[in-house]
Amino acid sequence: MNPLLDPAARLVIAHRGNAAHAPENTLEAFEEAVALGADALELDVHVTSDAHVVAVHDPTLDRTTDGSGVVGRLALADVRRFDAGARFTRDGGRTHPWRGRGLRVPTLDEVLDAFPAVPLLVELKTPAAAAATKRTVERHGASARCLMGSFLHPALAPFRGSAIASGASQGEVARLYARAVLPGSPRRLPYHALCIPPVYRNILPLPVLRFARMARAADACTHVWTVDDPARALRYWAGGVNGIITNDPARMLAAAGRVIERALRSAV
Repeated sequence: MNPLLDPAARLVIAHRGNAAHAPENTLEAFEEAVALGADALELDVHVTSDAHVVAVHDPTLDRTTDGSGVVGRLALADVRRFDAGARFTRDGGRTHPWRGRGLRVPTLDEVLDAFPAVPLLVELKTPAAAAATKRTVERHGASARCLMGSFLHPALAPFRGSAIASGASQGEVARLYARAVLPGSPRRLPYHALCIPPVYRNILPLPVLRFARMARAADACTHVWTVDDPARALRYWAGGVNGIITNDPARMLAAAGRVIERALRSAV
């Protein structure tokens, strides 16, 4: 079974790697998260002009590197020229501890090679990345450990019915929201997982635990982003949420340890 779809799991999923402590979506951030013991990695992908899938959140390089430009209009070689650690800071810009250390925007190929057994939650930021992402995952034989997510249904459509699991689009979450006010739960959903925030666009609170119960009734899992508060994570896990997507996996792993200890004590 894909670990990201295990209904019994209580996963710590590293959001863009160990993003609270290292530059997001870099191999270094992913390595730190795996070394800490994160159960899975979450990463964002775009596709370059020469059809390489790269791990970067924004459509441009401006926020996360010392370069600029639209990822989809640049060749991989151009994307790789820039320092992916240049702008990372934990003190409001007074220091940049990763600047000049050789960090680059990684390709999805590199991530799959570097972490051959780690489950990946891949956020497709554009439908243009879907076909190349699907080919890359299949080429690495990684279909059984990947879950595709996106706000955009056209980005997810190529994965529906394939061996690669996919989450709900924004529109599908909206339809589930409308369904949540009614009694009962749908028996079938067209996706394998919900990947949702507690509050949509910082405006609309989502009924996370109600969603988790509805998803579970339809044999789907629920992963919540981005949660850095251990107390909130514990409530979500207790309420049936399967995965906590966090910038600070070390804090969440400590919280997960408390869940396990509590379960062991109750079983004695």
